[in-house]
Amino acid sequence: MKKHIPLLGLLGLLAMGCNENARQVSEGEAEVATAADSTNLRTALQSINANDLLSHTTVLASDAFEGRAPGTAGEDSTVAYLTRQFKALGLQPGNPDGSYVQEVPMFGYTPQPTASVNANGKKIQLNFPDDYVALSRQFVPNITINNSDMVFVGYGIVAPEYGWDDYKGLDVKGKTIVMLVNDPPIPNSQNPEQLDSTMFGGKAMTYYGRWTYKYEIAAEKGAAAAIIIHETGPAGYPYEVISGSNSREGFDISKQNKNMDRAKVEAWITEPKAREIFTALGRNFDDLKQAARQKNFKPVTLKATASFDLKNKLRETQSRNVIAKLEGSDPALKDEYVVYTAHWDHLGKDPNLSGDQIYNGALDNATGTAGLLELAEAFSKMETKPKRSIIFLAVTAEEKGLLGSKYYATNPLYPLEKTVANINMDVLNAYGPTEDVIVIGYGNSTLEDILAEEARSQNRHIVPEESPENGSFYRSDHFEFAKQGVPALYAESGVKARNQPADYVKKWNERYTANDYHKLTDEVRSDWNLAGAVEDLQLFLRVGNRVANSTQLPEWKPGTEFKAKREEMLSKASAAK
Repeated sequence: MKKHIPLLGLLGLLAMGCNENARQVSEGEAEVATAADSTNLRTALQSINANDLLSHTTVLASDAFEGRAPGTAGEDSTVAYLTRQFKALGLQPGNPDGSYVQEVPMFGYTPQPTASVNANGKKIQLNFPDDYVALSRQFVPNITINNSDMVFVGYGIVAPEYGWDDYKGLDVKGKTIVMLVNDPPIPNSQNPEQLDSTMFGGKAMTYYGRWTYKYEIAAEKGAAAAIIIHETGPAGYPYEVISGSNSREGFDISKQNKNMDRAKVEAWITEPKAREIFTALGRNFDDLKQAARQKNFKPVTLKATASFDLKNKLRETQSRNVIAKLEGSDPALKDEYVVYTAHWDHLGKDPNLSGDQIYNGALDNATGTAGLLELAEAFSKMETKPKRSIIFLAVTAEEKGLLGSKYYATNPLYPLEKTVANINMDVLNAYGPTEDVIVIGYGNSTLEDILAEEARSQNRHIVPEESPENGSFYRSDHFEFAKQGVPALYAESGVKARNQPADYVKKWNERYTANDYHKLTDEVRSDWNLAGAVEDLQLFLRVGNRVANSTQLPEWKPGTEFKAKREEMLSKASAAK
């Protein structure tokens, strides 16, 4: 691979990317941006290169780091490596206490479940983890549920703004509820081939479709157990991703109530096993799915009971976010922040396996963490630092439910009302440069308008994600910032590879998802082409630098679910002055 990627189009003036359809910068801002390009960006952009990116990735994804699981020796190695790199770049400790870490109090739980369903008098044994996975986030060693009545609650959603209630007032306390994955695809009444854009985001997934929501509402309703039926198509990933992530030690943030407000059991079941159960009950799975797409759906009490006996191997532990700071150059603005994030963790190792036991997580997310280091180095090389401060935050336990970013966003080291933007990286491009840039959660914030302008300087354009129904916006660390109101950007390389067949990227991604994602085989490969990752990182640098120097701050767009939260936060901060 080339050490430096050609910077064709990258070093043009910022104003070249503007047009009447995008947010315009003022003449003063354009002059500042032009000066910044000539004095700062050139050196910074050139410092981002494929060799350094590959070097960091290779270290982080090596067997010596044991798959980077939280609470293990692999975490110790990872935190030490990231801290050394930030120190070597001359960055300040990101924690005001003078350290490069934020302690994240967590507990680990390793589920050892047995489960069965009595369907109309027929006992159906469930094999763990091939047929199902079950866990408990309650901090207790033994969980038992005996012959809990089962209820099918459709998509398990209560959404007043859509006039939607899958429970219809049914008391499910102590029961086992069974739910479909994602949120309901509602056909357009005028064109049944399309989805109704006014309901649950149309094709896009809303938070109601996220598995975390489904378990949250189950706990709120008092269900003893909540089972999600996994379907690969709607979910966007195979069942092996579920079983691989949830059949070994999991983690949650430690709380005083020991999570006793959660359902006793949270589970997934395969579609074939679910069909077997419904067939034994004389129910047609496809008919139930169709019924669940209607507002007038009512929960279906099943002639079945579920039993769980779950042993929880527990341990309390501390994990760590790693954080570094580049202080801003403007005394009036240095107490405002642009935060770059990437999760450093992966799935660790499984000693029960023969042969290879390590989930190295090379693409997911050693590449993103390496990219964070590359951006830190690039900003550190700027002769004149950005006006606002830049925070580089490598978070823990993303794979366990965005726990590191959730902890930071609810226990921020820097005020969220002063945090002007979050830019997140999760799985960088290893297939080469693209003509386009995908925005995950397209249409949410003005950050994507800045991204579009900067992408034009690379002769690229932004596009929405092809499968918003998979809910990718809710599956990485930027979401925890968004939930708290901070404008957040999650973008990745597009689907049109330069000088490659039209379906090149699609096939590449399909192979990765099927063969490597969350599998032992996610390792550094000799056929990677990191030129696209370099181009993306250069783009993210330009966006962050633009925000850090601009007089106009990013905002959530009208109708976005996070806009009210941000406005409330800023209003309170203004009133407190």
